[in-house]
Amino acid sequence: MTIFKGIYTALITPFKDGKVDEKAFCEFVQWQIAEGVHGLVPCGTTGESPTLSHEEHNRVIDLCVEVANGKVPVMAGTGSNSTEEAIMTTRHAKKCGASAALVIAPYYNKPTQEGLYQHFKAINDAVDIPIIVYNVPGRTIVDISDDTIARLAELPNIVGLKDATGDLARVYTLQAKLKKPLQLLSGEDMTAVEFNLAGGQGCISVASNIAPRACAKVQEACLAGDYVHAHRLQKELVALHDVMFCETSPGPVKYAASLLGKCSSELRLPLVQPSDASKQRVREVMKTLRLI
Repeated sequence: MTIFKGIYTALITPFKDGKVDEKAFCEFVQWQIAEGVHGLVPCGTTGESPTLSHEEHNRVIDLCVEVANGKVPVMAGTGSNSTEEAIMTTRHAKKCGASAALVIAPYYNKPTQEGLYQHFKAINDAVDIPIIVYNVPGRTIVDISDDTIARLAELPNIVGLKDATGDLARVYTLQAKLKKPLQLLSGEDMTAVEFNLAGGQGCISVASNIAPRACAKVQEACLAGDYVHAHRLQKELVALHDVMFCETSPGPVKYAASLLGKCSSELRLPLVQPSDASKQRVREVMKTLRLI
């Protein structure tokens, strides 16, 4: 089974005149691989999955798998607040050759812990693919408890957790409840080094859209056990991690990608372009880091 570790880029989805810019996306994936990322995550929150049609969602995953061509794992975002829809998308990810599925907790429905368990169990039972559970209460309103995650970890296809709670204590409290190993990936760039020190194996990153090589080096230092070096490298990226969330993501990261010439900064409603002040902040940080 694939071990998911290191830096996985939560890929943006480029748009052009309202449509997915397939050429820009494929070139962006190629660049990410060339820069040394350890894995790719198409159709996550950063990829504006809520506003992709079913056809677009599947197409973006197809393109990512095709371009990656086995060079790095592809962890396809396949979650939904509809269990049947999540199963459908996860089946497609399996069929097209994705290495794993990243499945977010159902949003808006606000299920109980039992409802969360049954949602993930249904996907686990329906599709034979490694599943990474994605806990991000700030986006979904529901928080998957340690007890529920430990219970899910007993299922055969649940192999990992993306934790975007920002609560580093959760890494310790969860591990104390696990009966079998679970791959733990941070969903927050700023605290990713500390997350790994507590027992994590990597990060699903927004900032690596813009500085993939630098983010990869941080994770490689962690994997080598050299946390002094990892902290030194991480400190150089603090301003970037911060500014990528100066407004709702992926607004700032898409604007940053446009400054790199990788794609347009186009978003889909209800997301809008960052304010002029936020754009100026993004430009200044990128200039300071010599990214532009």
